[in-house]
Amino acid sequence: MFDENIVKTGSNEMELVDFRIFKQGQDKIYEGIYGVNVSKVREIIKIPTLTELPGVPEYIEGIFDLRGIVIPVVNLAKWMQITEPESTLLKPRVIITEFSNILIGFIVHEAKRIRRINWRDIEPASFSAGSGALDKGKITGVTRIENDEVLLILDLESVIEELGIYSPKTDVDYKLEKFSGTALILDDSLTARKRVKDMMQQLGLQVIEAKDGVEGLNKLEELSQVYGENLCDILKIIISDVEMPQMDGFHFAARLKDDARFKDIPIVFNSSLSNEFMNEKGVQEAGGEGYLVKFNASDFFSEITKVLKKHQSQEQG
Repeated sequence: MFDENIVKTGSNEMELVDFRIFKQGQDKIYEGIYGVNVSKVREIIKIPTLTELPGVPEYIEGIFDLRGIVIPVVNLAKWMQITEPESTLLKPRVIITEFSNILIGFIVHEAKRIRRINWRDIEPASFSAGSGALDKGKITGVTRIENDEVLLILDLESVIEELGIYSPKTDVDYKLEKFSGTALILDDSLTARKRVKDMMQQLGLQVIEAKDGVEGLNKLEELSQVYGENLCDILKIIISDVEMPQMDGFHFAARLKDDARFKDIPIVFNSSLSNEFMNEKGVQEAGGEGYLVKFNASDFFSEITKVLKKHQSQEQG
């Protein structure tokens, strides 16, 4: 298990597991450099004995039992449509990940090291859509490492959505309470922003969107110039992802708490990082009023309604 206490809340840093996927070219082998947030990694193991599953995509190698939990294993090279080299030099490993309360293993050709990187040094992906399995939707960010090489941060959530293992629960069968005012939502995923926006509009709120913490702060500055001291009467809640290029959600929250204009606006984190430590980090250290794991509509509406009603009663009191 990785020591998750290393990166301080609000430092705007993350730690990545640097892993490699090799591709067989016509005359040479190419090395792809990839990363996944340490907070999503349970452990890294040698490839266990796998039980094959009939009727599944080729890139699902099988399942295995990890201390009583059955875990599906995805061959990342196959999922990425990469021709693997027939080399005995590969040191394949399985990275066991946990996000959105799901455990899944990913076969990589080599697990290299752990890197600490500032979110400011991570740029949003800018690949053209339709470039095979690795279109823009599969990469959440890119960053340069030594020798001017580029590390790609893979969006592993998109894999499990493709697998059908995880499907967001976005409907509820009960009547929702209605509120007035505006919500600010931060998420680098267009899909996630749309989901949150739709749900907030169901609660009667207008929505302003931002793709990361930097843009979120800019939106707050604009709102402050328009509404001044009345900002808190207008902006009822902020819902923020945690993992975002340029500025992550925890650093964004820390900046809010240091600014008298914004410190009383409630912030709720909405993230695929689903271990207990992240929950504690978000609520106790970063000053969030709640921590939600994407995406369960009942949990979302329940938590957001609770926070909105709490602040509504404080205003009336």
